[in-house]
Amino acid sequence: MSDLEKLRELSSQASFELDGESNSSNPPVCFSPKERDQAFVHPAQMPNGRRIMLLKTQLSSACERDCYYCPFRAGRDFRRATFKPEDFASLFMKLHERTMAEGVFLSSGIAGGGARTQDKLIDTADILRNKYRFRGYVHLKVMPGAEKDQVLRSMQLADRISVNLEAPNSERLARLAPGKTFFEELIQPLKWIDFFRKTIPAEMFWKGRPPSAVTQFVAGGADESDLELLSTTQWLYRTLDLKRAYFSAFNPIPDTPLENKPAVDPLRQHRLYQASFLLRDYGFDLEDMPFNESGELPLHSDPKQAWAQSHLMHQPLEINKAGKQELLRIPGIGMRGAEGIMCMRKTGMIRELSSLKKLGVIAERAAPYILLNGRKPAEQLILFQQAN
Repeated sequence: MSDLEKLRELSSQASFELDGESNSSNPPVCFSPKERDQAFVHPAQMPNGRRIMLLKTQLSSACERDCYYCPFRAGRDFRRATFKPEDFASLFMKLHERTMAEGVFLSSGIAGGGARTQDKLIDTADILRNKYRFRGYVHLKVMPGAEKDQVLRSMQLADRISVNLEAPNSERLARLAPGKTFFEELIQPLKWIDFFRKTIPAEMFWKGRPPSAVTQFVAGGADESDLELLSTTQWLYRTLDLKRAYFSAFNPIPDTPLENKPAVDPLRQHRLYQASFLLRDYGFDLEDMPFNESGELPLHSDPKQAWAQSHLMHQPLEINKAGKQELLRIPGIGMRGAEGIMCMRKTGMIRELSSLKKLGVIAERAAPYILLNGRKPAEQLILFQQAN
């Protein structure tokens, strides 16, 4: 195979690997009509808001692990391909110089053990950074079985690193990827990342700061509940300072042990993201989540709305007195909206829904749960909706 044919093979299944600030993976975008079906990039929004075209691919699709859901699992019958670190780095730089790809997300199948595979990922990033002087975005996966010093070296070369937990605990992981050990191979590297972030001087990292760390779950792949997923997610946020948890709704792959398992409703993935952000950014706890008796979130309502229905419908919050954390619990009010309200209140009373809209608040969502100068804005809402 030519290098572009290899890249086509290796990137064609990479859309299930998530990155950026979008809630779900985006469809691949071809570099150009001439190179259609040869290589793919994905639009991704970085934490700073900048959008880039991100090449998401594997260094190798050869894998000795037998994860039940994975398109690269050992024994699956398909054509495999492998790049040497130097060859991949050279190809990527050609694409980068032609403005086809601004950053790279690099993972790999595991061949010869996790440590050997991690060395190849590190070598690739090292060549990009130190031979080709690439200063753009690099996301490196940490392989199951990677060693402690390899985790540190990966952090020194990347903008973001990730360890895919795939499942929320040992029992569920055994149903999804029985060859992996939850604590030794997956949780331990996340602990090392947290340790290095807190103990290694910032100047030891390539941008003068440690990279962000994320993980990904295969939602529904092991019949786990939303409560299980979000319990682990909350622990990761609060104990290991994880930047983000990604959720990929299970979708069966032909010629895998789970090929006959029904696909998970993508709306479940969306609700998990909403709940995850409430835990990470909005001061919510697991106890605030509207789980049913089976530990599942409702699909018909987002979790913030469900909480407000139970707690604020009959005890609305006064916009002119509520604290920031209280404001963040009101549907339609995000971080910027809450900060804008706090700032506007310094200059006078907020009396109109239109004033909230100017701050970026979704006023029609907030209206049932708030008071404006002691009054429920019910009549204002009718006029507001007619005006819009």
